[in-house]
Amino acid sequence: MTYYAVIDTNVLLSALLSKKKDSATVRVLDAVFDGIIIPLYHQDILFEYANVLRREKFHLQEKIIRKILEAIKQYGVEVFPQSTGEILIDMDDLVFYEVAMEKREDDAYLVTGNQKHYPIRDFIVTPAEMIAIIETTGEKD
Repeated sequence: MTYYAVIDTNVLLSALLSKKKDSATVRVLDAVFDGIIIPLYHQDILFEYANVLRREKFHLQEKIIRKILEAIKQYGVEVFPQSTGEILIDMDDLVFYEVAMEKREDDAYLVTGNQKHYPIRDFIVTPAEMIAIIETTGEKD
């Protein structure tokens, strides 16, 4: 089975910085590369990914950043969301929420480590919850 998901920047960053290859964030990123998670994105999301991942304090190599951004575009689906009118704690997160909302008919998820930034919805999940969903429903052959 495949899953549509918007991956919050904090999940990508955590996966890239993780020293544990079996952490939930790493497993979410692996699921993207394995074709299990189809990432949903908007140009504003790609812009945020690029800006955050290139921050000097994270010491990420440019070739890794480019590989991630190219994979999101290659394996993902660009979404042009309608405004939801939702007011979030951090309005910079609105595009992530609205992209997920736009693809709810496809059972899209929003995977984040900052659930408190979003309204309480069953499709807004932590990386560990996303992995549990994948493991519970099984992978597509």
